[in-house]
Amino acid sequence: MVEFEIPDVDYTRYSNRQLVAVPLAILGLALVILLGTFLITGTSPVSLGMAFTGGTELRIQTADTQPQIERTFDADVESIAPIRSEENEYIVTFPPSDADPQQQAQAAGYEVISSQERAASFGADTQRQAFIGIGVAFLGMALLVFGLFRTFIPSIAVVASAFSDIVIPVALMSLFDIPLTLGTVAALLMLIGYSVDSDLLLNNHVLRRRGDFYESTYRAMRTGVTMTLTSIAAMTAMTITASLLAIDLLPSVGIILVFGLVADLMNTYLLNVSLLRYYKYEAVAQ
Repeated sequence: MVEFEIPDVDYTRYSNRQLVAVPLAILGLALVILLGTFLITGTSPVSLGMAFTGGTELRIQTADTQPQIERTFDADVESIAPIRSEENEYIVTFPPSDADPQQQAQAAGYEVISSQERAASFGADTQRQAFIGIGVAFLGMALLVFGLFRTFIPSIAVVASAFSDIVIPVALMSLFDIPLTLGTVAALLMLIGYSVDSDLLLNNHVLRRRGDFYESTYRAMRTGVTMTLTSIAAMTAMTITASLLAIDLLPSVGIILVFGLVADLMNTYLLNVSLLRYYKYEAVAQ
């Protein structure tokens, strides 16, 4: 594992309200973004990929530019993504329509390398199953955490951090127009695991090991921050490499994981620490 120098943070200089203010403010902003997008569009707060909406995906080869490709088709083009620039290959997706994009592409002289269609009803079923999957995973995580600690404040600290780790990347997906696909859903599920891992590490050090609160927190930080920064470095490298090589899906997965892992650093060592300190020094004493 790569070694990172973890700076000492003097938590005694800050009150619990000061520590919790930043993560709660960012979480609130993320929720406002999602709510605002939902109210403006009247649909999902993030754009949905073809797996959830249905439609047609063509992989074509042509010397035309992207604007020329868009003008070729009568149906609205949902997205055009270059795959192998040196060979002029593109992936073009279309929403559900009565038109036949493959026939239009062939009539325009484009070479259709592959074609994939998905019915709108099947996409809606996939969307529902994906959301149920995320909900079940989150609920299962929450029940496991409450079962492990059997105390409200330490448990809610882990659950709140995990919730924020999901909401912030989703809000950034909305801002940067990153579509929700089966791959990005998998990235969000991975973030639940990453979040719980770092939060459980912190909680176990503080609640179940001997030593002063701050000493236990610093021990957990040395391991937890190193793990998270290593993951961020790996995901950043994957995102850059996949983007340069035009590997479909991986750049979106990588950038979402980077968003979530950065949020996890903030939520674990500000939000979670403040709630644990309140529990150790104030709630228990009452």
